Amino acid sequence: MSAQSPVIEIRNLHKAYGELEVIKGVSIAAKKGDVVSLIGSSGSGKSTILRCCNLLEDSQQGDILFKGEPVTWKGTGHARRPSDPKQVLRIRTNLSMVFQQFNLWAHMTILQNVMEAPLTVLGRDRAEVEEAARGYLDKVGIGDKCDVYPAQLSGGQQQRAAIARALCMEPEALLFDEPTSALDPELEQEVIKVIKDLAREGRTMMIVTHDMKMAADVSDHVVFLHQGLIEEEGPPETLFGAPKSERLRGFLKSTTHV
Repeated sequence: MSAQSPVIEIRNLHKAYGELEVIKGVSIAAKKGDVVSLIGSSGSGKSTILRCCNLLEDSQQGDILFKGEPVTWKGTGHARRPSDPKQVLRIRTNLSMVFQQFNLWAHMTILQNVMEAPLTVLGRDRAEVEEAARGYLDKVGIGDKCDVYPAQLSGGQQQRAAIARALCMEPEALLFDEPTSALDPELEQEVIKVIKDLAREGRTMMIVTHDMKMAADVSDHVVFLHQGLIEEEGPPETLFGAPKSERLRGFLKSTTHV
């Protein structure tokens, strides 16, 4: 990879479910240290882009590159699939995803949740992983919750545990899919603080969010999607301060109460 290669690059991505085309030719890149936020109405394709990027969903057309390395495909159209399972695993372990619904294992303690993937997927040393996991739980402010189970935590604490779990994989980039939308407003702030701290550290992140204030505060680049296409994109001060398109102005007006 050259020094200039983006960590994540999507070129002319198309994704359809049957006849319904939800992504219609989208190109997005995140260089090392960039925070890119995807905004737009429900159904605009934001979360689908993230899932295609992490190869949780198969796209029908376009390129996905990780640190300059393109995903290799076999088949075309709806039969298109990644052709190299090892490459898929390598990319997935380097693009840790934080979901809307936490997805913690209910039968494991918080510490076990955070340690599980580095131990089983990466085969790392248990003592090293435990030290790292405790460090990341401290970092997100729940170091005292190592031995409790997810059901004993608030939603905000569970989401912070999910972020610690993503960080423990030592990924090249973090993908956040509506990380605060399942939370009450006061719990939302706990998670936003963690994301802001990560942005300040220069972590590469792609964030799908309904929270315009967070997008404005943490992003280097904001992409506004409308019906599967990029309607407008640019630095947050331009997009939020001087939106050019009528659709974006209307969208921002409708979300000012958020």
